Amino acid sequence: MTTLQHNTHTRSTLSYQQQARSSRSPSLFATALLTAAVMGASAQAIAQDDDPIKVGILHSLSGTMAISETVLKDTVEMLIEQQNEAGGLLGRQLEAVVVDPASNWPLFAERARELLAQEEVDVIFGNWTSVSRKSVLPVVEELNGLLFYPVQYEGEESSENVFYTGAAPNQQAIPAVEYLINQVGIERFALVGTDYVYPRTTNRILEAFLKDEHGIADEDIMVNYTPFGHSDWQNIVAEIRRFGEEGKPTAVISTVNGDANVPFYTELSNQGIDAADIPVIAFSVGEQELTGIDTAPLVGHLAAWNYFMSVDNDDNYDFIDAWIEYTGDDMAVTNDPMEAHYIGFNMWAEAVRKAGTTDVDTVKDAIIGVTVPNLSGGYAAMMPNHHITKPVLIGEIQDNGQFDIVWQTPSTVAGDAWSDYLPGSRDLIADWRKPMECGNFNVVNGSCGGSTAAEEAEAALAE
Repeated sequence: MTTLQHNTHTRSTLSYQQQARSSRSPSLFATALLTAAVMGASAQAIAQDDDPIKVGILHSLSGTMAISETVLKDTVEMLIEQQNEAGGLLGRQLEAVVVDPASNWPLFAERARELLAQEEVDVIFGNWTSVSRKSVLPVVEELNGLLFYPVQYEGEESSENVFYTGAAPNQQAIPAVEYLINQVGIERFALVGTDYVYPRTTNRILEAFLKDEHGIADEDIMVNYTPFGHSDWQNIVAEIRRFGEEGKPTAVISTVNGDANVPFYTELSNQGIDAADIPVIAFSVGEQELTGIDTAPLVGHLAAWNYFMSVDNDDNYDFIDAWIEYTGDDMAVTNDPMEAHYIGFNMWAEAVRKAGTTDVDTVKDAIIGVTVPNLSGGYAAMMPNHHITKPVLIGEIQDNGQFDIVWQTPSTVAGDAWSDYLPGSRDLIADWRKPMECGNFNVVNGSCGGSTAAEEAEAALAE
């Protein structure tokens, strides 16, 4: 990992709302909307028709993942509203088409097919869990759709029809573990996750990384998985406590997803496990998930993301203000997957403008190399492997439900689709530019493995 640097800039939630717009210089956020308005107006004269551009939204609004996904649906609707106010795209208005796959993984595939085959949407923004994405993958490839996926994931995938705007393991999991080892002095690791493809694959990568790169012994790695929506954490937390009392500094790497996080953190508090004893670093807990938890006993526990609401940047404050105004809730929070949708939406819009059409194949070619502002004061670029560049941030939970950013990379990190720590992956690269046009090209034998979406979907659903 590159050398990390300390970030001394923090703001309270109150300061976001008190900051006067009149004191700010024009931001990239505002400038982007103005540019979109001018370009939209210019394109209107040459638009082929007046039909709306349909934007599919595929997020769970019910079930165990609703706690995390509902705000992502709202985020895309806000971005659509802003784009329409700025003149639309190519002189056409955007229309949101919302479906609820209800945290049901096979239903994600059905709803994706509905969006593409029946509603004929031009693009889909959606999914949270990897099993839901795996379920959708063969559908978007079969029907040649576009999916923008906004959540951190396990990597080991690059599809021609998917753009991964969340973190790959080298943009979250690996830097987080290096931080714990190099900065906190952790020597034992409890890998605790929800039982599905993302935690299992991420932990395979982390186990290999810990053993191969840092010489961590098998007995210093504990692994535990629980079902979605798991609520009885008493025995597992007690096991974590015992594991941490065996003489070496211990931390929990949490890939627990959805509403199971609430009873997990509650039980940590009930058993008196605080960050000074056994710090937890989470990959799926952000500001939204903390709204359902008394965070006072959790102060000092950690999360690794690529964005926090507490980022000290005018573009971020503009986004927060817009979100609060859109929701009508002064206590509304923003989080990392929301920023990923912000980036993905703006990349797609820029690619459509660049291509002069919403045609999927043309947009796929146009989007590689597109660069747009992120909300951390820098830029995100779409790479040939359909992953983006992102900074890596480590934050400590505060008693107000926000994160104090304690470390961050000095520059952005390009997402790696294939892990260097898994034998079947280290020889693979992804590059969707001509002439390669392959998501799993083996640099040793010079061959492309082709799409395995159907097999991966079947395996993910079987778990």
